[in-house]
Amino acid sequence: MPDAQFDGRPARIQVHRVRPVYANGKCPGVPNRAAVLIHGATQTGPAVFDLRHPAPEGGRLSTQEGLARAGIDTFAPSLLGYGRSTRFENGLDDPGNASLRPYNADGSCSWPEGCDRTHLPAAFPLDRQGELLLANPLDGERRAHSSNVRFGRMDVWVRDIRQVIDDAIARAQPTDGKVTLIAYSLGGRSVGRTLYAANPVLPGSAAVIAKVNRAVFASALFGGPTEETTPPGGFVTFPLHVSTFAAAGTWRMPPEREAACTGHVVPGSPEQLSAQLREEETVGREWGGDDPSNPTGLNRAPTFSAYGWNSTVAGQLTPPTLVIQGLEDTGVPAAAANASATFDALPASMTNKVLLRVRCASHAMQHEGCSGPRCTPDSGTPYGGRPGEPWAGPHATFKAALTEWIKNGTFNGAMNGRFTVNESGVASAGP
Repeated sequence: MPDAQFDGRPARIQVHRVRPVYANGKCPGVPNRAAVLIHGATQTGPAVFDLRHPAPEGGRLSTQEGLARAGIDTFAPSLLGYGRSTRFENGLDDPGNASLRPYNADGSCSWPEGCDRTHLPAAFPLDRQGELLLANPLDGERRAHSSNVRFGRMDVWVRDIRQVIDDAIARAQPTDGKVTLIAYSLGGRSVGRTLYAANPVLPGSAAVIAKVNRAVFASALFGGPTEETTPPGGFVTFPLHVSTFAAAGTWRMPPEREAACTGHVVPGSPEQLSAQLREEETVGREWGGDDPSNPTGLNRAPTFSAYGWNSTVAGQLTPPTLVIQGLEDTGVPAAAANASATFDALPASMTNKVLLRVRCASHAMQHEGCSGPRCTPDSGTPYGGRPGEPWAGPHATFKAALTEWIKNGTFNGAMNGRFTVNESGVASAGP
């Protein structure tokens, strides 16, 4: 841990499992399959991958439920510092560990409780104590930190992922003894680091990689350092980031695409995601607002240093790899170029690799739907759908692509290539 006070302390990882149940028993010869799904920077595994919201065409938007109905056992952890996993009393459970006001330009601090700096101001803004916590629970006074460094680093979560892989294999008993490892958003960095054979921090990568049959990187930001490097101004000086439960921004698209991509936000789905994030909170749900007896609730997440998913790492991957990217994703800068760079960096010798780009899909691709005339193709059948039926939206494409990749290592029957799903859900080979 970046803060040595947490080293050697007991901790638990929450793992949310959704598995297939066979009403009349599983048919002989049907293999057991397992997948481990890794969340991003601020949202927990159960909320991201098991959204309990009705899909307009029937069923639910839940990725895990969709995979379970396809016979795949799924495990979505909330990594250390997230959800119901351990956060530590002097770590993320202490509201005084949220950010303070900045240092002065000359490096001095004018405040008795201390000052802070941040290496990622967009992700980890300063003075969250004053903005969100001052009335409740800080009772009008900012507090000094009980921990003065970032909470985590990628190798902290590599350790977690290794444990979840072993747990999934032990419980699901996959026929091939392996899992498919699926990364979403910032989870791409921790999964990439997990599959990095030359990891100098945690030995034994080869044995871990041998337990992974395939990999998926979905909406995953690509680039950055291979190893942890200290930025010129230093890392954040606080471990706790807090934010509201509002999740609508995850669905954000460029304005012109919002108009074209009718029905991509399924009514009520952002509210359901916010509700499930609140469910996963323990301490933070009692924070925020001006009245301690009526808290608004805040979402807690750890601060961290990010590294481990770039051309160096991708260039030595060995598991067959699927890269999925929504082309209207504003949560990943230059989404189309980001996905292409990821795919191009995979080893030339890797003959089982696919790039899938999805139109009318934002950073919330796994939750998105479709409505209106655009959902009925002029020709062709939506990928994963039935002839004559309209496209159910990116969430259906996402589930169908994961299912085919986990089972066969193919997309639309192909082991290799670049593909685009258009605004009506029809897949075609792309440039």
